[in-house]
Amino acid sequence: MPSRTPAVARKTAFALTAAASSLALLTACTGQSSSGADDDASANTTINFWHGWSSASEVAAVKSLVADFEKAHPNIHVNVVGNMTDDKVNQALRGGGDKAPDVISSFTTNNVGKFCSSGALIDLNPFFKKAGIDPETTFPKAMNEYTQFDGNRCTAPLLGDAYGLYYNKTAFKKAGITSPPKTWSEFRADAKKLTIAKGDSYQQLGFMPDYHGWETTTEHYAAQFSPRYFSSDGTSDIAKDPAFTQAFTLQKNLVDDLGGFQKLEKYRATLGDEWGDKHPFHTGQVAMQLDGEWRLGMALATKPKFDIGVAPLPVPDDRAAQYGKGYITGTIAGIASTSKKQNAAWEFVKYITTDTDAVVNFSNAIHNVPSTLAALKSPKLKYDPRFKTFLDIAANPDSTTSPASINGGVYLTTIQNFGYDYESGKAKDLKAGLAATAKQIDTDIAQAK
Repeated sequence: MPSRTPAVARKTAFALTAAASSLALLTACTGQSSSGADDDASANTTINFWHGWSSASEVAAVKSLVADFEKAHPNIHVNVVGNMTDDKVNQALRGGGDKAPDVISSFTTNNVGKFCSSGALIDLNPFFKKAGIDPETTFPKAMNEYTQFDGNRCTAPLLGDAYGLYYNKTAFKKAGITSPPKTWSEFRADAKKLTIAKGDSYQQLGFMPDYHGWETTTEHYAAQFSPRYFSSDGTSDIAKDPAFTQAFTLQKNLVDDLGGFQKLEKYRATLGDEWGDKHPFHTGQVAMQLDGEWRLGMALATKPKFDIGVAPLPVPDDRAAQYGKGYITGTIAGIASTSKKQNAAWEFVKYITTDTDAVVNFSNAIHNVPSTLAALKSPKLKYDPRFKTFLDIAANPDSTTSPASINGGVYLTTIQNFGYDYESGKAKDLKAGLAATAKQIDTDIAQAK
């Protein structure tokens, strides 16, 4: 079943800030390595691979992936260390040594900017060029974007996550809705139609729009508006790009339409958490849910009393032609700059991120989205027919992601914090609030340089 652990999928402000702070130490402790790797990849050698997967099925999938690599490269042995947090990985990258990772994977794409700018991971561009692999034609557009920063491609995508819309087909039928909404105006109308009051609360809520509500983050909303987070000079563009004004306005309208912030928050406090069986979409308490591909397996495992539908998230009315896109993120892999076995490490990274069968087999086992265009089209993929929605979203060139930043995902936390203030009514002037948020983002980035 598709899965993500709470610590991975929910990008809380604390986690983002802590990760950015720990990575800041890397700049003084590691040096950027170029293509000057001089180890013999054909010699008998052992490399260390650190990853964060922890469940039994995921660990078994990694073991199988490694075994297939070792069969294809019998001279390179891989010592696998699993269930490693980013903090532990960062400490090991700073320390180096024989037991430190040569190859790492991370679930935190927001840290790519720090990984690249600090020199913690080497630039893979020379390796891709030498291997004759063009990342732009190998990886989906959004994945190609979030694995590099400032021309430095210090990571490669290793499976991905795509966000779409889950909907209760049984509730849709009762409400007389014949198909999932494709535009935001349709979505807004459906959310209201699907909402059934019960006293001063709800028997059923059409959609939980609050920014605290299970993946309804500011970046996931904004993705459908093709936002431009930064201008060409690197300064924040959120106060100038109308995409953000539109996204914040849309969300606030939904909040007001569905009962107001206080009423929604009171209801949300009575609902199950994101990762348990009592998630409100599983129980039918919420009829539509913005979520990633892993939700399908989690929902089906609870044996819900309704039929689950999956569709792309709606797009703004003036972008109707772009329906089918979504927000993309995922796991990344890179090579430590402290590694003395970078050529051997590259053989492993190249295999797990670009070999079609390897990517397909790993996707089948982990149930996340394949991370190459060839793997997305492979007839060897095994999945529930509804899962194809996420494959199509990942392959869609209009799908977007959050750009890398020198201080990691701090700018996203800043935007999200403003979102909390705006939806609750604490901040009433959207234009002024976005301007102040942009100024804070610029200040934070300047201090990180």
